[in-house]
Amino acid sequence: MASILSDQTPNSPGTPSGSTWVNPHKPIGGRLITEPFLIALVFVGIGGVLMAQRFAGGLGAVANISDGYPWGMWVAVDVVIGSAFGCAGYVMAFLAYIMNKGKYHPLVRPAVLASLFGYGLAGLAVIVDLGRYWNFYHLMLPWYAQPNSVMLEVGLCVATYTIVLMVEFAPAFLERFGFENARRKLNRLLFLFVALGVLLPTMHQSSLGTMMVVVGHKLSPLWQTQLLPVFFWLTAVLMGFGVVVWESVMASLCFNRPTEKAVLRKVAELMLVTTAVFVGLRIVDFAVRGQLGAPFGAHGTLMFWVETALFLAGMLVVLPKKARSERKALFLGSSLVLFGGIIYRLNVYIVGFIPAVGPWSYFPSLAEIFVTVGIFALEVLLYLVFVKTLPVMHAVDAKHG
Repeated sequence: MASILSDQTPNSPGTPSGSTWVNPHKPIGGRLITEPFLIALVFVGIGGVLMAQRFAGGLGAVANISDGYPWGMWVAVDVVIGSAFGCAGYVMAFLAYIMNKGKYHPLVRPAVLASLFGYGLAGLAVIVDLGRYWNFYHLMLPWYAQPNSVMLEVGLCVATYTIVLMVEFAPAFLERFGFENARRKLNRLLFLFVALGVLLPTMHQSSLGTMMVVVGHKLSPLWQTQLLPVFFWLTAVLMGFGVVVWESVMASLCFNRPTEKAVLRKVAELMLVTTAVFVGLRIVDFAVRGQLGAPFGAHGTLMFWVETALFLAGMLVVLPKKARSERKALFLGSSLVLFGGIIYRLNVYIVGFIPAVGPWSYFPSLAEIFVTVGIFALEVLLYLVFVKTLPVMHAVDAKHG
């Protein structure tokens, strides 16, 4: 199997069947210290100060979580939603190397980078949210393990997948610093990591849904279903496709690069189909559970319609075949689908959750919000550093750009 991140040329050994010309990857270059970089740095600094306050004074010093809402914004947004944004590498690895569609190769390395940031920073958010964060390593110790816990499976899979992503992205560092011999040796083993990179997200993304199945009646009937594992996997896939489209369009705009219209057209089509399957299956699920009236009166009705409207609007934008070749439509459609996925996961973990006893309520504090903004700003900052200094984007030339 060809390397997931290696450069290939036409008819070279290991080039996937049916692939076309693949340009080598090159750093974008340019000034590193720019206005977006400095803005991101400011938010990273604010988030860092508040994280220091959290570690010094405990969770209660900065977070509005309580016995009724033990999981707040840091789990729902930074981990549950952030890891779904990190599924770009998952879906592109499946297309390019499991389905052997070499035409998607130019999008693979940026997608893996997005996944590495998504999962790496989700791991950081987990440590911020842990009450006894100094015991985080207990996850890896078998004598502390509860084999019946779905949370254990999620934690181990996320940690392992983050390591897999580091290995998958390692060829970019090896190319940048001239370690060609090491890169060739790593390429011979990368098929193992590609396989793990497809298996692990399938496991833990579905298990994120399973974690909310076990809360039973505490979750509104708008979202509580035995199909939650399937729905969470589907939202991970559709958000993975959405991130690939969104990131590619943004890169073309911000770095004055041509848009990969031919490839993005197919990715947008897959995003459309996956979103349609998700929405359709949810309707069928309501009917089977006898809850067709729930969207008109259950807890969280407004937010249910917001998420549904976002999914439907995103589908309508990219439904015309011509629209899937237009940059504005690709950007708008992927943005709407991504926001739909964000609201859906937020609804399951926060909005639709109903504490059993007590007048509990939850809204994130400003400190929680700024820590989350700081974590995402760190992702933007690192992205700018990586794409400008490492061979992440494929090279653009007059003939093949």
